[in-house]
Amino acid sequence: MLSRPGPHPVLRGDLGMVGIPGIVFAPEEGLGLPAVAFGHDWLQPVERYADLLRHLASWGIVAAAPSSHKGVLPSNAGFAADLRTTIDVCAGVRLGDGRISVDSRQTAIMGHGIGGGSALLAAVGHPRVAAVVTIAAAQTRPSALDASREITVPALHIAAGRDMVAPAAGHAEPISAAAGGPMWLRTLPKASHTGFLDGRHWSDLILAGRPDAKVRRLTKALVTAFLLTKLCDEDRVASLVDGKVPGTTLVTR
Repeated sequence: MLSRPGPHPVLRGDLGMVGIPGIVFAPEEGLGLPAVAFGHDWLQPVERYADLLRHLASWGIVAAAPSSHKGVLPSNAGFAADLRTTIDVCAGVRLGDGRISVDSRQTAIMGHGIGGGSALLAAVGHPRVAAVVTIAAAQTRPSALDASREITVPALHIAAGRDMVAPAAGHAEPISAAAGGPMWLRTLPKASHTGFLDGRHWSDLILAGRPDAKVRRLTKALVTAFLLTKLCDEDRVASLVDGKVPGTTLVTR
């Protein structure tokens, strides 16, 4: 069910209106909504994640993605700061002509690849962040591994079993094992690092793997369930967090 769009009509906006380059998707209306800031991977345009962000919004979650630090040598610390600013803006500004607001107690930060590592950096010590999600997380400088140790809120780490860019054994697995709070490591054995992406981009020529619709569909369900459960206390979808999900393996702590 959660792999399909939710019941809410979705609006798309531009974060540039509040001083941050990027995109934001939100339900058409709603007060006190949960929100998530999303960090893109190395070289990736945020448009390659628009389907995931739109999906989250259809289930009632405001989803925003800054498009900064897209160069060959991004600043992980700088990107983490932009993710923190993004979630602060979502929590502090009325969206959709005042018809949409975010509950500052129901916010999360997530990301893919180095965006996942930067999400961990951004979550450390942030008073508003109630959950963290990484997708095929990559190590960063400052260290995402060290950041994971300091994070005590629930964290979902989705790993790709065929990741040749940031192999799970050297990235997602030690990062998840170091978690300072409740942790779920959900591995997709047949997924590659770029399987989570949508569309085409010139970076596909230098990165192993390719976009995979089945991987994206499964990821949407897993992420949506985790955020609804941890941010909104929605127990009806908890089986996708704690239970057996075909095509995945699960480690929890």
